[in-house]
Amino acid sequence: QVQLVESGGGLVQAGGSLRLSCAASGRTFSNYVMGWFRQAPGKERVFVAAISRSGGSTYYADSVKGRFTISRDNAKNTVYLQMNSLKPEDTAVYYCAGTRRVYPSGRYYYPNVYDDWGQGTQVTVSS
Repeated sequence: QVQLVESGGGLVQAGGSLRLSCAASGRTFSNYVMGWFRQAPGKERVFVAAISRSGGSTYYADSVKGRFTISRDNAKNTVYLQMNSLKPEDTAVYYCAGTRRVYPSGRYYYPNVYDDWGQGTQVTVSS
C-alpha cells in the first residue's frame, strides 16, 4: 500500500484560494491513479477530482469544474488540488486516495475503488 498525508487546508474567505497537497510514500507513486474526495459534517464522502497515472487525464465533479485543478508531480510523489473561487459549500474535510487498479474512467468517481486513503485536511470557507 501507499501512505498518504494531506496538507494545506485551513480557513479562507469566500472567493479565496487554497492549494492542497498529498504526499505519498511506500510504493511507486506513478502506478497509482489518485483522487480527491470531501466529506462535510453529516454527509457522505463525495468525489471531487481524479488524475491518471501520467497526469494526462483529469476528472472533476460538476460542482468544482472550472474552479479546482488537480495535478501531480511523480518525481515528488505528490498530488495537488488547487482550489479557486471557493464557496462556503466547499467546506469539508478533504481526503486524497489512491488505487493501482485499472478501471474504466467513470469508476474513479466512486470511493470504493480506492485502496489507500490519507487522514484528511479540513477546509473551511467563510461567507
